[in-house]
Amino acid sequence: MEQFRQIGEAVGSMKALMVFSDNLLNQRQCSLMVDMANSAYNTIAHLIKHNLRFDEKNTKWKIIENPLKELLRIFKEAESILKHSLDAKNWWAKALAVSRNDDCVELHVHNFLTYFPIAVEAVELAGQISDDNAHKKNLYSIKYRKDFKDPKTFQSLFGNHYLVSLDFCRRIESALDDDRWFLLKKIRDKKKNSSNRDRRLADLISSYLGSGRTNDDDMMLPSSILLNSKDYSVRKRVGSGSNDKEIQWLGESFLMRQFNGEFEQLIPDIRNDITLCHPNILQTICAFSGEEKRECFLLMELTSRDLSSYVKETSRKRGPLTLPVAVDVMLQIARGMEYLHSKNVYHGELNPSNVFVKSRGEVYVHAKVSGFGASSYYSRANATNNNNGQIPFIWYAPEVLADQEQSGGFKGNEKCDVYSFGMICFEVLTGKVPFEDAHLQGDKMSRNVRAGERPLFPFHSPKFITNLTKKCWHNDPGQRPNFASICRILRHVKRFLVMNPECSQPDSPAPIPPVDFQEIEAGVWRSLGSSMMSGVTQIPFQMFAYRVTEREKANAWDCSESGSDGDENALPVAEELFSPPPERPEIAPRKLSLPGNLPGKAKTKAKTSTQPGYYITFLSRNRSFYYMFLVRHGCKIGIDAKSPWTTPKGRGRGVRSVRPPAAGQTAMRKSESQLTFTSSRPRRKSGHVSDSELT
Repeated sequence: MEQFRQIGEAVGSMKALMVFSDNLLNQRQCSLMVDMANSAYNTIAHLIKHNLRFDEKNTKWKIIENPLKELLRIFKEAESILKHSLDAKNWWAKALAVSRNDDCVELHVHNFLTYFPIAVEAVELAGQISDDNAHKKNLYSIKYRKDFKDPKTFQSLFGNHYLVSLDFCRRIESALDDDRWFLLKKIRDKKKNSSNRDRRLADLISSYLGSGRTNDDDMMLPSSILLNSKDYSVRKRVGSGSNDKEIQWLGESFLMRQFNGEFEQLIPDIRNDITLCHPNILQTICAFSGEEKRECFLLMELTSRDLSSYVKETSRKRGPLTLPVAVDVMLQIARGMEYLHSKNVYHGELNPSNVFVKSRGEVYVHAKVSGFGASSYYSRANATNNNNGQIPFIWYAPEVLADQEQSGGFKGNEKCDVYSFGMICFEVLTGKVPFEDAHLQGDKMSRNVRAGERPLFPFHSPKFITNLTKKCWHNDPGQRPNFASICRILRHVKRFLVMNPECSQPDSPAPIPPVDFQEIEAGVWRSLGSSMMSGVTQIPFQMFAYRVTEREKANAWDCSESGSDGDENALPVAEELFSPPPERPEIAPRKLSLPGNLPGKAKTKAKTSTQPGYYITFLSRNRSFYYMFLVRHGCKIGIDAKSPWTTPKGRGRGVRSVRPPAAGQTAMRKSESQLTFTSSRPRRKSGHVSDSELT
């Protein structure tokens, strides 16, 4: 209850901050984020009101405490980014950040759509525990039907429920472009009465926004704009023996990476790096060059430390990372790599020293992948210097080590990066560097890795996460999953951890998932294939499809163990609800008249529709409550709600009433358990919308 109250406070705070939305340069993104938070809160409030009893808040509400706690953390992070967007001191620094930042959508909206379905599921499960009602369980089983495991059907049925309505999807796709268009317009207005330096900055930001200069030479601004600025200062050197510096410019802190000597060969990579934008990669904001083209300065996001240092320090103080934090870091790295691979950028040097982190709240961190593109030249030279001339081969895939031995070089690809990711996962989960306890080093260790030797997990490590890691470092590249698949699996792992908070307790035995997550991924991929699209708007459907597949496999396993054919009661309800209709002739659209005692939302939807063929079906196993489903022919099924069986005195035109089954009349014909409302037009004898028509 306390977490739910604090979620309401966070939503109220965000809505209050939006009063000053005119001061935001990313107004559309922030408005989208706040509207989604408000919609999520209203949905959770509705579910709690209709599924839980207040007097049981100290007993049967326990199952929703951790999901609401995690959802509260996500809301507070969104509130924090909204405050930061309003508090930026320098207008040009704020404009530069907005032009190169999509965190509102790719980070915060992503987190909304990851954790909100978990909270919804938790409230539904708590409702079943709180009210031991067979109808709620039947309705819950109907929701996770195999027929609904289709993207279009899911959005039609549950889009509003899971924050992926058509309106939200359109706003998610257009918010970033809208903000950049408005920013470009403001920059053009501000440029008219600006200094020479500000005009240079205006040209730079305009080029990033898709307007103005696009040549490679124009992407490199004169270093005098940075070095001769009055508000430029070097705060400290970052790393030992490196050319990285923490600087202050435009009232903000940045990381400046310096290259000396000839760098013309790096210009195409620098240009490509500047175009990349994702919350889980280290952003290259802009680039400067000296007058004689002898030195280059890359301005990048500032992070606190690399992942290797963070894991070592945390392990020394408190032991290995807790499982939820470790999985969160793994998911962020996988998302960054998924984005890079979608842009045909392969890392080749993925290791903990090329993953940077910064604090994100009290426990979690924000991970960013670095060391690709132009930075890969710097990372490779720096790694060689720090390892006394030896390449850190423990992070390289066996095929890379073989190429190095044969030709002295290597070219990275997607599967090589997945192998390196598996090794990073081992260090994140155990707090130990792979092979650090091994007695073999150098060439002997390289041969052993190529032969299939891998680091050993501690005995108590949870198998549902170690199995994924072992799959990633498989000796056969064809057996390794891609990063899109890894991200889907890790999101479902996060769901399992949120629903089972005892997993984060090191001394307590961790629960075991009913089905291996890789089997679920394989089942989802077989059933959906090419229809499994990427993007944040697809996350609720992917988690729903995982849940449907998990229930199918778990039920199949239970049936095979018990020798039973499964639940004999749930399926007939589903079949009754979605029995196929016979064909109807085309009839001119006509508004539907319904009795006055139907729930307001369903009644309004039916009355305002001009589409022919709305059917309302009441299903029940007793005389008290009936579930109502509003079905539009050939398109979608509406909301479900409980409505007491009453016979209204005044009925709309064309309405036929049927009395509920009396006690003992269990063998009455099927038509007496169904009530169909239609407009006054030729009616068919039986049936409703077919499953094939729902897509």
